[in-house]
Parts: sequence; C-alpha cells; structure tokens
Amino acid sequence: MKKIIIIAALVSCLLAACTKTDDKDMNLELTQEWDKVFPLSEKVNHRKVTFETQYGLTLAADLYEPKEAEGKLPAIAVSGPFGASKEQSSGLYAMRMAERGFVTLAFDPSYTGESSGEPRRTASPDINTEDFMAAVDFLSSLENVDADKIGIIGICGWGGIALNAAAADPRIKATVASTMYDMTRVSGNGYYDSEDKEESRHAAREAVAEQRLADPKVMAGGVVDPLPDDAPQFVKDYHDYYKTPRGYHARSGNSNDGWRMTGTQAYANARFLYYINEIRSAVMVMHGEKAHSRYFGEAAYKYMVEGKAEGYNFIGKPNPVPGNKQLLIIPGASHCDLYDGGYTELVGKGEPKNLIPWDKLETFFKTNFK
Repeated sequence: MKKIIIIAALVSCLLAACTKTDDKDMNLELTQEWDKVFPLSEKVNHRKVTFETQYGLTLAADLYEPKEAEGKLPAIAVSGPFGASKEQSSGLYAMRMAERGFVTLAFDPSYTGESSGEPRRTASPDINTEDFMAAVDFLSSLENVDADKIGIIGICGWGGIALNAAAADPRIKATVASTMYDMTRVSGNGYYDSEDKEESRHAAREAVAEQRLADPKVMAGGVVDPLPDDAPQFVKDYHDYYKTPRGYHARSGNSNDGWRMTGTQAYANARFLYYINEIRSAVMVMHGEKAHSRYFGEAAYKYMVEGKAEGYNFIGKPNPVPGNKQLLIIPGASHCDLYDGGYTELVGKGEPKNLIPWDKLETFFKTNFK
C-alpha cells in the first residue's frame, strides 16, 4: 500500500517580446475576483496580466506591486509548486515579496491553471524553463521595473526548473529554489534513487508507451484522498495542504485529479541541471530540515558549487563564482511548511509557525541586485 501511495504522490508532484495585452485578445477568460487561498495584503496593489512565451502559449499571472512605491523597482517572478496554481503558494510568495518593495509576478505555467495550452496539465522541461524566461521578458517590459534587477523564485518542482532557467538566462540576477524537487531526477530514478536502474526505467517507459495508445489524456495523480492510515508522513503533509481549506484550489491539479498520465514523460528522460555549476548569478537553495525532499536541494547545491554530487552521474568543473551561492536549512520545517509557513494544527488551524524566512529572502535579493 505504501508503495502505491508514494507513486501517486510522485505523480502529483510531477504534476518573444512580452508586453501587456488585452485579455480578450489572448482568448483567456480570467477570474477577476480575489480567489486565492490567502487574504490580499493592504500593502500591495494587485491585477491580472497575461504574456506570451516563445512557444506561442499565453500565460496568466497575478502582478503584485508595492503601494506608494516610486521609480524603477527590482522584480521577481514566482512559480510552483509543480501541479499547483498561482492562487496557492507562489501567489503568497509573490505578495509577501511585493510588501517588501519588489514588483512580483506569480504565474500559472503553460497548460495549467488559467494559462493556455492543450491538452491540459501536461509538462515539458523546455517549455517550463521558457515559462520562467518569458516571465523575465514581461517584467523587463514594465515601466516601473529595473530590468537589470530581476530574480526568480521556484517552489517545489519549480525550484529545479528555476535553477535550470538561471543556468540558461544570465538576465536572472538572483534565484531562490525553495523546498525544491529535481523533477528529472525523481522522474527517472524514483524517490531516493530507489529505481535508478535500466530495468525500472524500461518498465516505466513501456507503461507510458502503452498508455499513449490506449488514451493519452487519462488523468492520474493528485493527492491521495481519502488518506489511508499507513500513508507516509509527507503524503499526509501534501493532503493537509492541497485537500483542505488550508490550500485547496479548484484550478490546482494537485488539489484535484492531477496530471495527464503521459504528461511528464519527457521529464523522466532528461537531466536538466547539468549546467547549474556554471551559474554565475546568486542562488539560494532553501529547504526544511525535516523535508523528505531535502536531499534534492542539498545535492543540487553541492553540484552547483563543486561540479559533482551524489545522485549525479556527470562530473563538471567547480562553479566559477561560488561565493554568491547559499544553502539555507530551516530548522524544524517539513516540505509543505515552506509552502505557506506551516501551522501548529492540521487544516491550517492553530498558530502559524511562520517558517518562511521572509527577511532573509528580502536581504538575499536586495544584496545581490546591487
């Protein structure tokens, strides 16, 4: 039973010039009323925007701007977790950073949420990396943004994607990977590299190939509901965020029926962090001490700085600029605690644990935008 639950949880986790354009011209029907899982801060202005990627897809996003701010401001694009929507964790990160003086953009990735793309809830290493770079394009076009001071935050599976984008795009001056998954590693190797063998990958490839012929649009994953008594703790944590009033949202794949069964096939056959040891800009990898996913962040950080790490079959040269790289471990935090800060009781009740270090994030970005 535990193996089935873990596989289901894995599936749920797998789950050109860009200027402001009239939403009707983009053929997107955006919800205009506030429908986030967190209240709107009185310190920020909020509006819906859209922008295009170089794959011809239109992304929907929430733009947060600090009230009464003047001049050109630093900016941050945010996305994640993988399979979530901008109404959840990424929107909270964006709003909190806007309170601290940044123009921020929380976007739905291609094929998900309010963004365009058919079939729904599918993914691609290339397209998802472009999503971040297109967000940088958009922010660079805004009159109140300093295009030389743009950073990104990737949460969970989008933490790894953020590192890949930072390796590809030197316009990104600072990157935070929060509670990150390496989506290509876990897709190809399983959790803790338990399926890192040719036989396991071949069996998985055969299963996906058969599903493509049977019905490629079948959905799978989403967080297990109801929870079996023997569910691993991290699956219980996912359930408490995605399936309860704490974090449930109707447009979130993880809160509902997950991803297309064939939708992450390309991730399993790729290793997209190959060049992160060449990132010259600033990077902070932030993880919870008790997170089941902590090994992803620690290995990515080690490879990024040293050019080699456990779980990476390739060896590269040490980073040319190691001094602006940080690994921040949050004492007592689980994986999902870094989605919204965590709570002392289930369903978002009790006292907030406030485990997201907003002051340190602000200092990291402002220091590295100078």
